[in-house]
Amino acid sequence: MAPAPKTHLPILLLLLSFLLALTTTTAATTVYDILPEFGLPTGLLPDSVTSYTLSSDGAFTVTLPKPCYIQFDYLVYYETKITGKLKMGSITDLSGIQVQRFLFWFDVDEIRVDLPPSDSIYFQVGLINKKLDVGQFNTVHSCRASVACGQALKRSLQLPTPVEEIEMLITE
Repeated sequence: MAPAPKTHLPILLLLLSFLLALTTTTAATTVYDILPEFGLPTGLLPDSVTSYTLSSDGAFTVTLPKPCYIQFDYLVYYETKITGKLKMGSITDLSGIQVQRFLFWFDVDEIRVDLPPSDSIYFQVGLINKKLDVGQFNTVHSCRASVACGQALKRSLQLPTPVEEIEMLITE
């Protein structure tokens, strides 16, 4: 009598389930997926992020294709390389993000949110701690390549009239 052929079905099923598990766990994770894991809003970074790295200690680097500007309560400038350290509810040791107040640019050193979450977000700029409404950072915004001083931008910055006139001359 001939021996019964051995079936490889259990091994094949095991291999197939392993491959299926591998493809579902390697879905692309974006920096916009990472921020909420740390309790931070997704709109802290512009929509033009091309790559990012995140170390196990929270140190990160975000890369943009070119510098850009976004208007929140204040005009924010993003360099092509942004670095910092992610912690639950905060970004510390931040570099590559600046905020404009009148004609001056200030480095943003730290960003914090309340835990448990509230309606506030805090930006540390030097010795100044500025509290803003977190709602404006809940959606990812598109970049502007330059500071075009339209009337809406000038009104939102609340610049005195002589400074507005000088700024218009500089940008035109």
